[in-house]
Amino acid sequence: MSKIPYVNVPNDLSKVKTKLAFNLTKRQLVCFGVAAAVGVLVSMAHAYASINMKADQVISGTAINMFAPAFAIFAARMIRSVQQIPFSNTFRITKVPVLGDIPVLGPLLFQNTYITTYLGFAVLAVSAVVLYKTRFGLRLRACGEHPQAADSVGVNVYRMRYAGVAISGALAGVGGLVFVVPTSTNFNATVAGYGFLALAVLIFGQWRPSRILFAAFFFGLMKTVASAYSGIPFLANLGIPNDVYKMVPYVATLIVLAFTSKNSMAPRAEGIPYDKGSR
Repeated sequence: MSKIPYVNVPNDLSKVKTKLAFNLTKRQLVCFGVAAAVGVLVSMAHAYASINMKADQVISGTAINMFAPAFAIFAARMIRSVQQIPFSNTFRITKVPVLGDIPVLGPLLFQNTYITTYLGFAVLAVSAVVLYKTRFGLRLRACGEHPQAADSVGVNVYRMRYAGVAISGALAGVGGLVFVVPTSTNFNATVAGYGFLALAVLIFGQWRPSRILFAAFFFGLMKTVASAYSGIPFLANLGIPNDVYKMVPYVATLIVLAFTSKNSMAPRAEGIPYDKGSR
């Protein structure tokens, strides 16, 4: 009697993961989609307040920053019915195919890293192309520089501003997911002030993607020094308290902004509600 062939079936099918794209599983792609969708939904409240109601963007943005983390924790605990929501870091990869085998550069840049790092570079490249190589990007920048002029040639300023806020909301939602999952084991709905550091990077980078890249590298270096100083013999032997190193990224932010904020070339209509009747 011949034996019937069989395959082992895991007891917990939820652990079965199928890579779909860019080394991401279906569950991870769903997480990115949900984060982006929630970011868009929350940003619409900010868009309505600042665009339609002409409210102060700083006030509405601060209010949302205070509301969103508390609501996220409340909603997560209500759904899971537990106080602490643990999760594992699923964005870390051991090696990027092909690129990880390159001598010297492979182990340095493409091994034992996070897939979200390359996602950030992809977003930067797409942003540069969209802003400076497409009709949509031209209209979006025009609505930020001189909305009255854009309106005079038939551009719907309100629609473009809503689109800009929606895109920023989606990226903010994904950014929160990218930060929380690799750096923590429990959901606490906080990004430790990195949102305000991102504003400093934006100002330091003069609102240009290429300069923002170098500004992000600078602040990333400061954060790395603050987190890994104990592994650097020179810094570890200085005897400086741990709290001082934790202050490094924020002190660097203040110093950089003090020297660069006056020369910052922000969009002329930044933060100014658009009034169709004013010229």
